[in-house]
Amino acid sequence: MPQTTAIADTVHILQNRCGTAPEVAVVLGSGWATASQRLAEAQRLPYSGLPAFVGTAVEGHVSELAVGRLGSQRVAMLRGRSHTYESGDCAGMAGAVRALQAWGVKVLIQTNAAGSLRAGMPPGSLMLISDHINAPQRSPLVGVAGSGRFVDMGAAYDAPLRDHARQQAQRHGVQLHEGVYLWALGPQFETPAEIRMLAAWGADAVGMSTVPETILARHAGLRVMALSLITNMAAGLGEESLTHAATLDQAQASGDYAAQFLANLISSLPDTDGLQR
Repeated sequence: MPQTTAIADTVHILQNRCGTAPEVAVVLGSGWATASQRLAEAQRLPYSGLPAFVGTAVEGHVSELAVGRLGSQRVAMLRGRSHTYESGDCAGMAGAVRALQAWGVKVLIQTNAAGSLRAGMPPGSLMLISDHINAPQRSPLVGVAGSGRFVDMGAAYDAPLRDHARQQAQRHGVQLHEGVYLWALGPQFETPAEIRMLAAWGADAVGMSTVPETILARHAGLRVMALSLITNMAAGLGEESLTHAATLDQAQASGDYAAQFLANLISSLPDTDGLQR
């Protein structure tokens, strides 16, 4: 099915099932899943029933879209994302992001689990992403026609949204680090030598997601904010062996804390007109 048809069909389903689009959508990465349990009046749609969405088989992710309320704020939560390391395709989330925009979503909040490159940002920390490094230098916009593909990434992560996140962290007594997220293709973890190189590049945290979706969202005209839950020290900076199971264990241990902050953040968001650019 052509993607334009899949997007149109998905929007039709979302309008029929969920009505008017919320202004905010959230991609829930590893450790953030319990945020969807805080939704009131939730409607849950499997990705398999949404033609533009691609499911994932990664442990810790559920291929489901949940639409509901956090306080007075309606929000759509994507419980799982397609990762480039699953298929080699970095445009796996293109249909979902474009369908959300076509439905009427205006803000995409991204969350992920990441490894820390900073001694002062240990596992269990939260990091607000201020910028990113696309280490594989791969783009989900390859093959897209028109001048719109030349997206300005100079302010990929929306400054007013980041200001709001800082204010909410201060209000709720949450230590919120801020730094540069580096996308590594994976699925293998990095070597200590690679981590030393990435630190020299200016990375503060490293993970295997988020950057392709940010590029897609900016191409679609969405405003973006992103948060990392630190689940481990990067290779060579800690004593433990790096495994996906250990990452999920730490994500689960810190997940409620992260999810509560995310819920407070979303429920306190003004409408997008109230967040001046």
